[in-house]
Amino acid sequence: MAREKMIEGNLGLVHACARKFRDRGVEYDDLFQAGCVGLIKAADGFDESRGFSFSTYAVPAILGEIKRIFRDGGTVKVARSLKEKARGAMKLRERLTDELGREPTVSELGEQMCTDAAETAYILNAALPPISLTGDEESGGSQIDVPVPSPEEELSDAIALKKVVADLDERERRLIELRYYQRLTQAKTAEALGMSQVQVSRKEKAILKELRKELVG
Repeated sequence: MAREKMIEGNLGLVHACARKFRDRGVEYDDLFQAGCVGLIKAADGFDESRGFSFSTYAVPAILGEIKRIFRDGGTVKVARSLKEKARGAMKLRERLTDELGREPTVSELGEQMCTDAAETAYILNAALPPISLTGDEESGGSQIDVPVPSPEEELSDAIALKKVVADLDERERRLIELRYYQRLTQAKTAEALGMSQVQVSRKEKAILKELRKELVG
């Protein structure tokens, strides 16, 4: 149960990492699925006694799995049981697509499969074909250059984020600091701010929506 909560509570990290690789030749859902594989591996290997936060441990694992999509040119070995689950998930996705008239979300698939979003993405990831960085010229392929986020880009993102957070009013800024810099739970944050957990949750969503609007337009 603790493992599941750890995974479900940190799906935002997967989205944050996946967004860094958008518009680079791979569908966002595939990036998210690969990132979920890293999140699951991080949850399985995390040792709280070492004294650092789970997010610090998880982000490199998430990024590693996402980058593997670009890096691996060979076939990835997948367990037979996982292949069977993946085939079932793909059939279910086709059926839901026909029923809904659109591609189902990972969460919708998970509801039907009785698995959480991260586990569903992990299963779907087994059905992904490998991507080659050095395509065969005879088959019409060509080498793919994979952009890597530069330190300058990461620095500019950090500066931009610091600026929009600084523009928040004092109470909103305090909420973000408690939740994302001190990494307190919503319950602890509510206690510190004299609010209910529901109020913190609603306020946090509103603030994040505004910050996202300021950062990406």
